[in-house]
Amino acid sequence: MTVYQKILLASHGTVGARAAESAALDAADGGARLHHLVVVPDFWKGMLGDDWLNNAAVHIRFGHYVENELMREIAELVARLESTATSRGLIYSHEFRLGRPTDCLIEVAADDRYDLVVIGSRRPKGRPGYRSRMAVETLSKSLTAPLLVVPHPER
Repeated sequence: MTVYQKILLASHGTVGARAAESAALDAADGGARLHHLVVVPDFWKGMLGDDWLNNAAVHIRFGHYVENELMREIAELVARLESTATSRGLIYSHEFRLGRPTDCLIEVAADDRYDLVVIGSRRPKGRPGYRSRMAVETLSKSLTAPLLVVPHPER
């Protein structure tokens, strides 16, 4: 298997994303750099419960609650992956973006020269949870580094 020195990993901690994490960790050589991108899709901006929140104070409080929960989950994800990466002798960094996943990944990949970009594949139909809208064809046309799309483990 080829090993890489600079890997960009897009992961949000789901089952499929964890498969991508494992593949990225396995593809990295000791001392390699692993940059972890966490994208919160921009649809979360609209998750304010307008249909049931009846006053501004409750509306604002709920918005803060959603933001805090997302940040808590991201912090746990980052801590878990950083611990695993550093135990394997990798140099770990991360960043968080709010936006369209495909666009964010393309922007981050353009900021540096990566040897490999790793993402998980779509979650199989019938499984609970949000289905990622990562546009693989757009990524393959836009990225200068090879793209590894790791199959979902439940297929």
